[in-house]
Amino acid sequence: MKNIVFMGTPEYAAKILRALAEAKFEIAAVFTQPDKPVGRKQILTPSEVKVYAQQHLPTVPIFQPASLKDDAVAVQIKDLKPDFIVVAAYGKILPQSVLDVATCINLHASILPKYRGASPIQSAILAGEKQTGVTAMLMDAGLDTGDMLDFIYTPCESKMSSELFSELGELGGELIVKVLKNFENLKPQKQDDAQASHCKKISKSDGLFSFDEEAGQIYNKFRALTPWPGLYLASGLKILSLELSEKSGKSGEILSVEKDHVVVACKGGAVKIYELQEPSKKPTNAKAYINGKRLSVGDKIE
Repeated sequence: MKNIVFMGTPEYAAKILRALAEAKFEIAAVFTQPDKPVGRKQILTPSEVKVYAQQHLPTVPIFQPASLKDDAVAVQIKDLKPDFIVVAAYGKILPQSVLDVATCINLHASILPKYRGASPIQSAILAGEKQTGVTAMLMDAGLDTGDMLDFIYTPCESKMSSELFSELGELGGELIVKVLKNFENLKPQKQDDAQASHCKKISKSDGLFSFDEEAGQIYNKFRALTPWPGLYLASGLKILSLELSEKSGKSGEILSVEKDHVVVACKGGAVKIYELQEPSKKPTNAKAYINGKRLSVGDKIE
């Protein structure tokens, strides 16, 4: 069976590692990002890939180098004699010294050449794509620019990014098993750079929105950016649960107050808001928030 060095960090990658392990590939080693301080108490927390490997692959060595640029890392990987290096959301660019050790295959969570870069899942939702998927590609020195081996697709029109992260991890697992079993017969395709798009890392400020935006765009932002960084107004008011509404009116105005939601007009269309949260307060349902602020139909939420 083929010998694999696996590199990955979040839950998406852990699902792909699980698929490889369950398909009985020989995992020579797992590389993942160093443990990171998380939350207010800054508790040092291992990646989902490390947690999976410790629980299910107890004999497999786990490496967490701060950088891959150190020549010793390439030597270490070479000593493991991998047939393939499989990479999924590892979070670091592989230097040429590592790319030269064995065939490197990346499982990128978009249909390349669209959405190269750090946030393919959120970016596909933000753009209102009807479908997305995972591309298995040969890695080169560029960022997600290598030749493509195979694809797997899924609709994404109404899905939340958290749903897609989970689903694409499962699909990426199916895809890599198929690709490795059939590798000799695959014909790599060049990417068409003219069709390429790039996506940046998501930052806190991406969650800022106003009711002057199109309802569809607000809905896409909500789906893409929940739970982090979330969707919030300039006042810091965070929208925790939201759907599209058929109604329309003047941007920011409350159009109706229902039992479990409030309808607010946007530039084009309107949204139903079910739950929101003021800065440093607990989440509350929209109706209770409206009543507490003594707002009614025709008033603005700001």
